[in-house]
Amino acid sequence: MTEQPNLDYIKEISGGNEDFEKKFLTIIQTEFPKEKNDYLENLESENLEESAKIVHKIKHKLGILGLTGGYKLAIKYEEDLKYGDTKLKDEFKQILQSVEEFILKIA
Repeated sequence: MTEQPNLDYIKEISGGNEDFEKKFLTIIQTEFPKEKNDYLENLESENLEESAKIVHKIKHKLGILGLTGGYKLAIKYEEDLKYGDTKLKDEFKQILQSVEEFILKIA
């Protein structure tokens, strides 16, 4: 996947308000690692319904970080998980990794 997380959307909705941008990023930096860990734990425990709920939360962060393709994949993966299908888990894991790396860079 060549798509990389970015701050373009956050900058656009902030209208140049740096405090708003910082607060938004702090929320993502705080929530994303926990959601990622919760997702992985539930996936490992084969609690796919709960995994789908967490993917639902994460997908919005993907959109906010400019990952349009990742957002679309998350929509499909969330639905697949509800039916017990995990075939997109490796692709989704790559997206999670790119977000995690991005969060570490901007910290």
